[in-house]
Amino acid sequence: MNRADASSALRVCVVEDDDDLREEIVLLLERAGFEVRGVADAAAFYKAHVLAPCEVAVLDIGLRGEDGLSIASALRASGPIGIVMASARGAVEDRIDALRHGADVYMVKPLHIEELVATIHALGRRVRAMMPPAASPLPAPPMALEAPGAWHLSEGGWVLRDPQGLQLKLTTTERAFVACLMEADGEAVSRELVIRSIDRDARDFDPKRLDVIASRLRRKAEQAGMRLPLYAVRREGFQLVRSARPPILIESD
Repeated sequence: MNRADASSALRVCVVEDDDDLREEIVLLLERAGFEVRGVADAAAFYKAHVLAPCEVAVLDIGLRGEDGLSIASALRASGPIGIVMASARGAVEDRIDALRHGADVYMVKPLHIEELVATIHALGRRVRAMMPPAASPLPAPPMALEAPGAWHLSEGGWVLRDPQGLQLKLTTTERAFVACLMEADGEAVSRELVIRSIDRDARDFDPKRLDVIASRLRRKAEQAGMRLPLYAVRREGFQLVRSARPPILIESD
């Protein structure tokens, strides 16, 4: 989107796993003049967002699977976007946690639609002012990463495929993690470089999250019938072996 599009309807995505509440919010926001999509979980949001990026996301914290805080962290690292966090919890600690994860605004349920509409308008104006011409909130990893007969990324980097053709859908964080290792073409990548690929502002990134991400990827791959050649490398970082080759000195996992 460039600045000439400023008069078009703001694109909003509502991520809420309560079907009735989600449909109600979507309907009321559409009546307010926004272009709105509603989805139930993180996976559906990421898929919709890469196809048609939204400018403001309204996120429920307590989603099944990946929660709203994780989505907010991923979005904040991806580019200009407005993030409204919604939760039934109203403690100061909850608000602070949401803001630290990248939320612009924290709203306590039940939501007041007039306040939500005004908030989205304000965030949308700010996001459009920050957006450079032809910017893309979620740039795709280089598609040179695709290679027949080896592990590779496809569908804009959102799907990891093994040499046998099995596939694994990735979250935003997993996508950045895997793309960084893919670009190294089988060589070990330092933890610092992997962190920067996930979060441009790495000062508040907990390095222990990398091990959590790696373990989650291995577990998801195993559940999909895939044997993911992802290794923690001693005194280095991580290594993803794309084709048949032995890993270098690895840590026990």
